[in-house]
Amino acid sequence: MLPLDPRLKPRRPYLLGISGGRDSVALFHALLEAGCSKLTLCHLNHQIRGLFSSDDAAFVRELAEKHELPFEIGRMNVPRLADEQGLSIESAAREARHHFFAECAKRRKCNSVLLAHHADDNAETLLFNLLRGSAGLKGMQFQTPLTMGRRKLTLVRPLLRTRRNEIDTYLAERRIPYRDDASNFAPVATRNRLRNEALPLLREIMGREVVPTLLRAADTSSEQEDCLEALLDHLGLLDPQGRLFLPKLRDLPPALQRRAIFNYLKANQVCDLSRDLLDRCLKLLDPANPARENLPGDRQLRRRASRLFID
Repeated sequence: MLPLDPRLKPRRPYLLGISGGRDSVALFHALLEAGCSKLTLCHLNHQIRGLFSSDDAAFVRELAEKHELPFEIGRMNVPRLADEQGLSIESAAREARHHFFAECAKRRKCNSVLLAHHADDNAETLLFNLLRGSAGLKGMQFQTPLTMGRRKLTLVRPLLRTRRNEIDTYLAERRIPYRDDASNFAPVATRNRLRNEALPLLREIMGREVVPTLLRAADTSSEQEDCLEALLDHLGLLDPQGRLFLPKLRDLPPALQRRAIFNYLKANQVCDLSRDLLDRCLKLLDPANPARENLPGDRQLRRRASRLFID
C-alpha cells in the first residue's frame, strides 16, 4: 500500500486534482485503499497537447464513472492565457488550475483539494526556489492555504514524503494504467531540466541520493521560517484594508522588509517571485523613487498614502 500522510482524514470529503498521469492516478488508488470514499475528481484540460489533452480528460472521466464517483472536467487555453498575461506556461497552467479548483469548490461545497506532489517534486521545488533566490530553501507543505477571489481553499499533499520510485513500484505491482505526458521529459521547462538533468547530476557528483538531504535541509529551514513568520505576524504590517503599512515596514531590517513584501505578493497570487522582482519592489519604500512597480500578470505594486498595495 502506498504510504499517505497520517494527517489525512479519510472520512472527510475532498476534491482530487487529477491529470490522469502517474502520480495523480497512484494517489487516487491509494486514497480508495485508505477508505477515502467522498472524492470528487477534478480535471482541467490545459489544451497544451492537442488531442492528447482530450484523451487525458476522457481517461479521467472513465475512471470516475468506473468507480461511481462525481467528477468535474474543465477546459482552459493555457498557451493563450500565458501570452495574454505575460506568464510562463507553467505559471499560467498553475493559475488556471487554481481558478478551476475554486469553481469546483463552489459547486461541490468542498474547499479541500488533494494534490499528488511527492518527495521528488518537493526536491525540485527546493532547488527551483533556491536558484531563483526569492524564498531561500523553501519547499512544499502538507497543507497550503490558497485564496482565489472570495473562495478560501486548502491544498493538501498526502504523498509529500513518498518517493517517485515508490509510486512506480506501486503502479507496476498492481498493473494500474495511467496516461503518459511526454512533455514531462522535454528539456524546455525549468522544472523538467531540474528533474531530468540537475538532480541526476547532483546524485552522480555526490555519489548518493540527494533528495533526502535536500528535504532534511528544508525541514531545518522551515523551523527557522516559522519563527520569522511569527515575528512578522506579531508586527502587524497590514492595515485594516489589507495593505502594507509603510511607516512600520520602513523601520524593519531589509531582510524582513523583503520577506514581508514576498508574503504580501504571494498572498495576492502574484506568480514568478524572483529575487530581482523583490529588490525592485523594495525600492518603493523610498519616496524619492517612482511610486509603482510592474508585476507578473499585468498588475502593479503601488505606493500611495503611506501604503503599498496591488493594482
